[in-house]
Amino acid sequence: MDSKHRAAVLGSPIAHSLSPVLHRAAFRALGLARWSYQRFEVDEAGLPGFVAGLDEAEWAGLSLTMPLKRAIIPLLDEVSATARSVDAVNTVLFHPDGRRTGDNTDVPGLVNALRERGVESVPAAAVLGAGATASSALAALAQICTGEVTVYVRSAERAREMAELGERLGLDLRTADWERGAEALERPLTVSTTPAGATDGFADGLPAVPGALFDVLYHPWPTKLVAACAERGATVLGGLDLLVHQAVLQSEAFTGITPGPLAAMREAGEAALAGG
Repeated sequence: MDSKHRAAVLGSPIAHSLSPVLHRAAFRALGLARWSYQRFEVDEAGLPGFVAGLDEAEWAGLSLTMPLKRAIIPLLDEVSATARSVDAVNTVLFHPDGRRTGDNTDVPGLVNALRERGVESVPAAAVLGAGATASSALAALAQICTGEVTVYVRSAERAREMAELGERLGLDLRTADWERGAEALERPLTVSTTPAGATDGFADGLPAVPGALFDVLYHPWPTKLVAACAERGATVLGGLDLLVHQAVLQSEAFTGITPGPLAAMREAGEAALAGG
């Protein structure tokens, strides 16, 4: 990829994205002085025109955030099995032969983040929420959970969607009412995929010894639920863990250099969140 030295993250809104911080740190650590990584505000309507206007001889790839992870699929020549399983692409590669391929690094990124913290296999798990990130969480749990997965949802429609996805992924999945969400922490692992504040009410109803909690938020941090679990000695992971691990996989795909500089990317992310 000597001639390809550009990458970027697209989405709307995009100003908050930490992706430029992480990927620029990777380029510095790898000594890739010519490489650049930008952010562009692009919505679904503007995506086809943006992609068509790229000089793909220079572009290695793109990172995609909401609301583009599904909208990009019709513009690609190939989509990985992982991305197909959750109907979401967060990584696009531009190949020398002109092909555009899509992948999803959120799923393996979540698995790798858990493995880094010693969570490699669990007999049961729970998911709080039923949005796009919950879909990635279920795909990750399909790889590491050997038993039942319970998804806590707010509506019958969401329950049906999660049940259908669970069936496609081969999971032993059931759904439960959102109001019972504090019960999730009785499982060995819970993945919280909800917006800030949504799980605060569960912090006062935790079991004495909660299971591991992976809360995909990174701001504000820690959340009330994370703090309560940590006080009880639980293993806790946050959104930065997911961001860094999925970005490492993107960096490897963009540059062709493996392994990616995990430590440098994490340090840059932590500094950015701390205001450094």
